[in-house]
Amino acid sequence: MSSDPDKPNKNNKISLAEVAKAAGVSKMTASRVLRDGGGFSEKTRAKVMAEVDRLGYLPNRLATVFAGDKKSTFVGVSIPELGNEIFAQVLEGIDRKLGAFGHQTVLGLTEHEIDHEEKWIETVLSWQPAGLIVTGRSHSPKAIQMLRSAGIPLVEIWDFNSSPLDMCVGLNHFDSGYSMGRYLAGMEYRKFGYVGTSHDVANAATARLNGFSKAIEDANGRLEKQLLLRDTPGFYTGFYGTEQLLAAHRDIETIFYQNDNMAIGGLQYAQKIGLRVPEDIGIAGWGDLPISAIQPYRLTSIAVPHLKIGQIAAEMVLAQINGEPVKSAKDVGFRLIPGSTVKKPRTNA
Repeated sequence: MSSDPDKPNKNNKISLAEVAKAAGVSKMTASRVLRDGGGFSEKTRAKVMAEVDRLGYLPNRLATVFAGDKKSTFVGVSIPELGNEIFAQVLEGIDRKLGAFGHQTVLGLTEHEIDHEEKWIETVLSWQPAGLIVTGRSHSPKAIQMLRSAGIPLVEIWDFNSSPLDMCVGLNHFDSGYSMGRYLAGMEYRKFGYVGTSHDVANAATARLNGFSKAIEDANGRLEKQLLLRDTPGFYTGFYGTEQLLAAHRDIETIFYQNDNMAIGGLQYAQKIGLRVPEDIGIAGWGDLPISAIQPYRLTSIAVPHLKIGQIAAEMVLAQINGEPVKSAKDVGFRLIPGSTVKKPRTNA
């Protein structure tokens, strides 16, 4: 079967030299057209761009940046995982805002490991990005050194930090956990459980658990068991985590979960074994995730503006790129949702 000589070979990448030859101009002229560098007629520009479209030529934007001809439009963004709805929403907020101003997101997944983050930072900085957005405030010493010496806008998201490396946007996770613990203790519960996941480095979930534990201690309650599973924080993890927790401590009166998805899993297990919620056991989550809106119960939870965190982080990067004044730290706060999955306090008639 013969091939059409007028069509490019789809198995080979089209070069700038091929575009120039097809347009009948020099390679330098074709390069100036693509860089909008001037020194050519409108007719020449039209011929070059017509061949670009016909041949399917894709210019090397990174090479252009490295050559110093154009400012980078890439912004590196690292998140722990994509499977977690929370971080997916944060990423959506970042990508929407950056895209609206002609910037592209270069994504990195750290899997909650600081050495993974370190390697990603080293790689993405070699691409000369316009800015960086990284999740959390715990970084390796080498990563901190690279971030401080990069000379580009940097935003640490998720954990609020009054003294960031450059800028930050997030919430106080300890306070959000404390708020839930204080609320549940006010419902006259005294025996508490926690179901979450474990990571090798300090993280926001750990801070929330510490806040929750402190609130229970302050209220003279008892945290009977902290179950930390080496798994992703999803529905099934919450389901089997609740099974393990109640098998060892059936007298637990209420359970706080790392996030809403785990709480829904716990709710399903409680119903499976015939426990009434909230009469027999209380269930509380964190994050106010979409799944809670379609449940027959309004889940007791902590609402966090995930999308807003991403949008503000992107706005901070864009403002600094444009030389505009920007606050170094932004606390987006949180809101406790009472819900109907925990008992209300008794009142005297």
